[in-house]
This record gives sequence, structure tokens and C-alpha cells, in this order.
Amino acid sequence: MKKPKIRFKGYQEDWEQRKFADFTWDAGKRNKEDLDLEPYAITNEHGFIRQRDAHDDFGYMKDTDRKAYNIVQPNSFAYNPARINVGSIGYYKGVENVIVSSLYEVFQTDNYVNDRFLWHWLKSDEFPRWIEKLQEGSVRLYFYYDKLCECQLYMPSLEEQEKIATFLDDLDHLITLHQRKCEETKTLKKYMLQKMFPQNGHSVPEIRFSGFTEDWEQRKLVELGSLKNGMNFSKEAMGIGFPFVNLQNIFGNNVIDVTNLGKAMASDSQLKDYNLLNGDVLFVRSSVKLEGVGEAALVPQNLENTTYSGFIIRFRDEYGLDNNFKGSVILE
Repeated sequence: MKKPKIRFKGYQEDWEQRKFADFTWDAGKRNKEDLDLEPYAITNEHGFIRQRDAHDDFGYMKDTDRKAYNIVQPNSFAYNPARINVGSIGYYKGVENVIVSSLYEVFQTDNYVNDRFLWHWLKSDEFPRWIEKLQEGSVRLYFYYDKLCECQLYMPSLEEQEKIATFLDDLDHLITLHQRKCEETKTLKKYMLQKMFPQNGHSVPEIRFSGFTEDWEQRKLVELGSLKNGMNFSKEAMGIGFPFVNLQNIFGNNVIDVTNLGKAMASDSQLKDYNLLNGDVLFVRSSVKLEGVGEAALVPQNLENTTYSGFIIRFRDEYGLDNNFKGSVILE
């Protein structure tokens, strides 16, 4: 395909296929003069990041010989060509030179390429496919600059590159704003959970809605409903038969994803005894992951002919608790 399916109005020309060798050049330059520059690392998630801010695994270069590091100029790309993080890449748009480990490959582009356009391509699914195709090695894999030069991509005019890059940059900015807002909302929720539910030794919360003054009553789950362990299946019964809730459907989820259930063969009596109804809460009672024990998720609807694992406990409300209240009290 020489044209994308979606493009900005006014652009009709075919895109041209180019090799990286046509528009990049090796910008790796050893810090031979031992310049006292800020050391950076590269991560898959954040790209360039100062070593002092990076994960402990990167360490922080204090007394290391800076001559063994490569200088990175502004508007440069750098990536890891080896080990387990092959292809982790970053774009440095700072205003002063920095240094990175000499293990990284550093390159720059010619003037007819928009760096942000190229950056978005590198972060797409296309670049990993080229890495998988061209990397060398067996136990350890390598993707050095000479292999990068063999990668190909279709490119439009510089003007269209700039429009595409700006559009995608704006989307990234919007995503960041939403992520920040999401984190702020999570922090607010955590605070409200602490204030809107009675703490140990108290019968009323610190914050409550106007008009409510009565003490809260302490109850055990068994007083509010029934608890029932799930059923154990033989290996032969797994993968066939009826929908089945396993531990993986609970880990990290507050609500069971009913579209992603496994299967297990069950008899009519088992389907009756281990059924799942809207409002049931499923607890992990046994797991190879210690932190997984006690995780819980809400069943959002009646699940016909669906059973659940023996590593799970089903709590069925017989008191009439609100599902949203269960989510706040039990699942958080």
C-alpha cells in the first residue's frame, strides 16, 4: 500500500518507500574528552530518562569513567541493540548534550524527515516486526545500526509528515492529561474510602452525606449471605464444555469480564450447585501468587451454565446489599 486509508485533506500523492540508510546516519560519538555531561538511560515506557530518575536496576553513574559513554546531541535517537530489551528506543529533544551507555546505538536523520513522524513510526507495531525479521543471534539477540539501516517504511512529503506528527503528538498529550486525571481520581477515591468508612474502633465515618447520623453496624459476611468454595476439575474436563471462571478472571479486575471466560465440563447438578448470579462476589482463596490471595471481583450479571474454580470462594448476598456498595467495601 503506497497510500494510507486515512489522510489529511489536500494530500493525494503516493508515499515513497525508503530505507533507513537513505535518511539516517550514525551519530554515535565517544566521550573521549571526559565531558561532565548528564548520564541518561533508555526505557521502553519513557524513552530517554535521567539515570538518577531511572529504576534502581540502571543504577546511577557516580564514579564511572565518562569516557566509556557516548555523547547524544539534541534531536537524536538512541536504542538498545542487544540483550532482553532489544529495540527499546528514545528520542532526545533536549537543548544540551547528554551521554548514554556506549552499548546504545545513536543516530540522527536528514532534513527531509520529520523526527516526530519517524518517532511515531518507531513506536508503532511496524518497528518490532522489522527487529524480529532482521535481528541476529540465538541466546542473545542483536540489532545493530547496520540492521536498522535495512528497515523500510513509506514516507509522504515533509509537509504531510509534519501534519501527521502534530496530530499524533496532540493525541499523546491528550492521553497524558487523561492518565494524570485518572491518577488524581484514584487518589481521591483512596482518600474517600478512608474517610467515608468507619476506621477500626469507630462506628461512624469521618465524612458522610447530610441527613445520616446513625451508627454503622458491624457484620460478618456469613451474616449477610452464604459462602461456597468452587469445584475442582480434572485435567481432562478443562478446555471443553461450559463457561468457567478461573483465577485469571479475577486478578487485577474488580468486575468479571464475562467475554473472556474459559471452559470446563460440568454435570447438571454441578451447574446448579456452582452457578453464578448477578451480584455474587468471587474471592481468590488459594494462589501461587501470595499477593493474589484475597483478591475479589463482582459478577456483573446472571451467568447461565457457568461454574467457578475450586481456588475461588463465592459470596452470595442474601441481605440485599447494593452492588456499588459491595464494590466499595469488599473489592477495594
